[in-house]
Amino acid sequence: MAGTVDSGRRHNILNSDGQPHPVQNALAILTLVVGLVSFALGMIVRNAHTGAAVIVITTATGLAACLVGLYVQMVSATREQRVLIVTGIIAGFVGLAIALSKGGFAP
Repeated sequence: MAGTVDSGRRHNILNSDGQPHPVQNALAILTLVVGLVSFALGMIVRNAHTGAAVIVITTATGLAACLVGLYVQMVSATREQRVLIVTGIIAGFVGLAIALSKGGFAP
């Protein structure tokens, strides 16, 4: 396209405002990953007979996703970060709720 200048620098998809946010981006991705792990473990706990260790791990990861996610939601800078954070919080909450229904930290 005529008139465009490519700076050669790749922009992060989470930095839609043009400013770098490495800590918020890392915490948003961490929230999403931990929330999805909690959700997957919650589905395993719900559908299979698992040991107490899996229930405790599911509870811990769900709680971590919810707490870290709520903090990161307060300090997030872009809409894209918030989308990942809310997805991670919801997935972590579902895993946490399933694990709590099986006994939580004391199965």
